[in-house]
Amino acid sequence: MDRVDSVAGRPALLRARLLGRLPTWDSRRERLLGWWGPLTFAILGGILRFWRLDRPHQLVFDETYYVKQGVSMLEYGTEMRWKGEGEKVDPLFTHGTLDVFKTTEGDMVVHPPVGKWVIAFGEWVFGATSSWGWRFSVALLGTISIVMIGRIARRLFASSFLGTAAAFLTAFEGHHFVHSRTALLDIILMFFALAAFGALLVDRDWYRERLAHVVGSAPPGTRWRYGPVIWWRPWRLVAALMLGLATGTKWSGLYFFAAFGLMTLFWDIGARRAVGVRHWFAGAVLKDGLLAFVSMTAVILVTYLASFVGWFRSEHGYARHWAAEHPDEGVTWLPEALRSLLQYHQEILHFHNGLTSPHSYESNPWSWSIQSRPTSFFYETKGVDDVGCGIEKCSKAISSLGTVSVWWVATAALFVLLVAWAMRRDWRAGAILAGLAGGWLPWFFIQHRTIFTFYTISFQPWIVLAVVYLLALLVPPAGATRRRRQVGYVVIGCYLLVVLANFAFYWPVYTAQVIPYEQWQWRMWFPSWV
Repeated sequence: MDRVDSVAGRPALLRARLLGRLPTWDSRRERLLGWWGPLTFAILGGILRFWRLDRPHQLVFDETYYVKQGVSMLEYGTEMRWKGEGEKVDPLFTHGTLDVFKTTEGDMVVHPPVGKWVIAFGEWVFGATSSWGWRFSVALLGTISIVMIGRIARRLFASSFLGTAAAFLTAFEGHHFVHSRTALLDIILMFFALAAFGALLVDRDWYRERLAHVVGSAPPGTRWRYGPVIWWRPWRLVAALMLGLATGTKWSGLYFFAAFGLMTLFWDIGARRAVGVRHWFAGAVLKDGLLAFVSMTAVILVTYLASFVGWFRSEHGYARHWAAEHPDEGVTWLPEALRSLLQYHQEILHFHNGLTSPHSYESNPWSWSIQSRPTSFFYETKGVDDVGCGIEKCSKAISSLGTVSVWWVATAALFVLLVAWAMRRDWRAGAILAGLAGGWLPWFFIQHRTIFTFYTISFQPWIVLAVVYLLALLVPPAGATRRRRQVGYVVIGCYLLVVLANFAFYWPVYTAQVIPYEQWQWRMWFPSWV
């Protein structure tokens, strides 16, 4: 077993080994830039996201479900069936008729309540008849996530400049922008998954600080077989809370839990090895991994169940009294309420597994990163007599097309990340790949289902971080010549301007502007985009 030397500066040496950051990273100038850079682009991005947020005053794409369900949550505490089919109810709803629900018949919905409660918040603040209110919450989370990605990138790369670049890319990334203006669940899932990732990054530093202190402060001659136990890890619990909210928005949150759980375990394994623990792998699994699994699973489960409080309290929620009506069926040892909820979940699972009906905008996950088939959220044809047109044929569209100068570069970055993680054991590359694995990889195993490109918003932050990883390779190292510094920053600056120009070009089809049909066609570069 390795011996820890009795040196006064041992904790500081171990801390430097475990964290490996330059002192300049924590300077006053860097701290200010680390906040002001992301905040500046969050403000700019927020202005763009909230500008005419109520346009169009129509239920766009799957807003037909979640906007009305948000109103139902406020009124009944759970999702109730509406009177008639969506194409009949939607015009009434958008013109201010809120009496569209059957008051004694719960609706069988296939996603948990958290995301709909989030949407309901904006409806509560601005009114259920306000299209601004429908989309307020997602616009707010989209704006906040710009700061979050910037701060996460700063911590990941130990660079305020790169953190600012990440915020810039997010502010002007079209897929993120469109989702920030559309009341769907997927950007809410993304927000909570990103928050969990950020909390685990903080936990990584928290844990390593304390591990360095405990091991470095041990008496001379101390020998470590498995290493110490670090019981109190509050940021890991914060991450679990966020993952519980993500899972309470869509079950896809569980995939992030699996990916992030392995990620943080690998970090702990590396930390124990770095401080000289002999059985570093077993120590991390037994003293970190098991504790993390139990504590995080408990927090996620409690958070998830708590999200159904409205359903538990309701009398008419879907399958709410199934257990009482079927006393000898199901898991009979569970309390009736939980047994009914379990039955409800079995029906949801059956629905998801059987969702195979063809759709004109379905796509394959192999092509998601190159934006081969973006989902059309909204399209109307306008004519000479319509406001804003004045010619024979115009288009008014919203397409969830990602900014291709970001997504295509990220596709190339994937190969760099894989090599850096496998060959150089770069933990930053591994962290980015973990986010991509949690949001993207599971869809490859369920390709029999009807799936869409717009699901990619759940892992869009890690697409941005993949691009930033490449930009980090262009940042001049310390001691570089003046010409080397100039070239590196000029290349990065030119790339960011290309992203901005790309975003501006597609602005009309991100915001439902009325434009001549030919101009809409200019923006549909490939037949699969139509």
